[in-house]
Amino acid sequence: MRKRAPEPYLWLLFSSGGLVAAFLVPILLLLFGLAVPLGLVTPDYEHLRAVVGNPLTRLVLFGVCVLCLFHWAHRFRYTVYDGLQVKSRLIIVICYGGAIIGTVLAGYVLFGF
Repeated sequence: MRKRAPEPYLWLLFSSGGLVAAFLVPILLLLFGLAVPLGLVTPDYEHLRAVVGNPLTRLVLFGVCVLCLFHWAHRFRYTVYDGLQVKSRLIIVICYGGAIIGTVLAGYVLFGF
């Protein structure tokens, strides 16, 4: 039996993270980075707390965090690998290890594991 490489799964995480980073992150940044601080949108605190307290919202935020982290890890790995010609397993461990640590931290913050 041949051992399968994890590369297709990493590319799947990369492309999913790119989609999330392109469509959802700009909306979240526009809303919570500009509209709320400038007073263009004034959400009620209790309403926001209820929305963020919903398990489905926490799951979506967790997915956004995880996919963006793995998108970064894959992009950074191949930038260092192809652009700087640094061919080291340490780069792979640092990139994907950082994404995994970030995933665990996001889970802890959002769900309190």
